[in-house]
Order: sequence, then C-alpha cells, then structure tokens
Amino acid sequence: MDCLFCKIGSGEISSEVIYEDDHVLAFLDVHPISLGHTLIIPKIHAENILDLPEESVGPVFSAVRKVTGILKESINPQGFTIGINHGRMSGQAIDHLHIHIIPRFEGDKGGSLHSVVKNPPKEPVSVTRERIVGR
Repeated sequence: MDCLFCKIGSGEISSEVIYEDDHVLAFLDVHPISLGHTLIIPKIHAENILDLPEESVGPVFSAVRKVTGILKESINPQGFTIGINHGRMSGQAIDHLHIHIIPRFEGDKGGSLHSVVKNPPKEPVSVTRERIVGR
C-alpha cells in the first residue's frame, strides 16, 4: 500500500512518536499549528471514521484521551481542540483516518470548532431531525 500514514504506523517512515500501543500511533505533526500538535492514527488502514472497524473505535479514542493527558502534563496548555477532517471537502489531505490533538494557548489566534463553517441550514432543526431519523 502506498499510504503515508500506513508507512509511519509500521515504522517504515520515521516520526516523532509520543505514544504507541498495539492499535494506534501518536506522533507530532510535521507541520504543527501549535506546540505539541499531535496526530493519532490507527495502525490498520481506514480512510475515515466510517471505514474504521467497530472493534478499533474504542482503542483509537482511548488513545486520544491518553495522549491529551500526556500533552496536558508535559506542555500545560490552557485547552485543546480535537478533531477529524473527514473527506477532501473538510480538508483531509491524507486518506488515512487521523485525529488532530491541538493544544491551545492564550492568544494563539485560533477559534472554536464553530468557526470552521459558516453555512447555517435554511430549514428548522425539527425538519432536519425528521430527515435523519425518519420520524
């Protein structure tokens, strides 16, 4: 497979690893937008969260929690933004699921997840709910 993150996960390509277990690898982003900006990847290939096998979801998010704690203890940020870009439209540049843990610091000029998209729906949320759950 010619997946960059699969190669990093297998150790074929080196990275600045800060956590690893049987299921995931956590390493510093090579283009960090904040001190300690970390990526969590499953060691198995999954393009996105919907492709990740159910049995892998728990270990991946457990690692997100562990790594967030490691970063909190080591670099002491005031907060975190944690997120997934799912698909090209959202900004996913590598077709392998990866979760960003971005430490946040006073004055970092970042925004909340609510600042990512400015496209409120034109229908009431009750109509949207009906479209989703069919009731």
